[in-house]
Amino acid sequence: MWLASALRAWVRPRHGYVAGSQAKIAVGERRGRKPDLSIYLRGKTPALADNLIRVSPHLVVEVISQRPRDGRRDRVEKLGDYAGAGIRYYWILDPQLRTLEVLELDKQAHYRVAMARGQGRVRIPGCPGLALNLDDLWAEVDEAERQQKRRRSKR
Repeated sequence: MWLASALRAWVRPRHGYVAGSQAKIAVGERRGRKPDLSIYLRGKTPALADNLIRVSPHLVVEVISQRPRDGRRDRVEKLGDYAGAGIRYYWILDPQLRTLEVLELDKQAHYRVAMARGQGRVRIPGCPGLALNLDDLWAEVDEAERQQKRRRSKR
């Protein structure tokens, strides 16, 4: 939620919006992917009622879960799908490794690493004026994990 809030604060003045994990983006004629977050900029917003969104978002974000199978899917399988859909930026956020990777689609329709960081304040490629403090993000992740442990111990 921390990242969604930061992205919303950046995109709203630009007349765009953040979509959550229920937004299904077309990556084939009848296939779709549901990234954790996607950003649509002004003039490139899909109809809210679309079941399979055929408008490419400016960027998608995948948050790597702890299951190895999910990490492989996010880091390997989705690269080709998102590139084929023409999504310019693909972010991979890994809470376990404490990393944010921003991949940018090149002219050959392949992703290249535009930025990879684990801490500090970072300016985000492709998002003029957006800077994220990764230390604040990881502090939020730590707090969520502490709360989860407290809930488990009360059971």
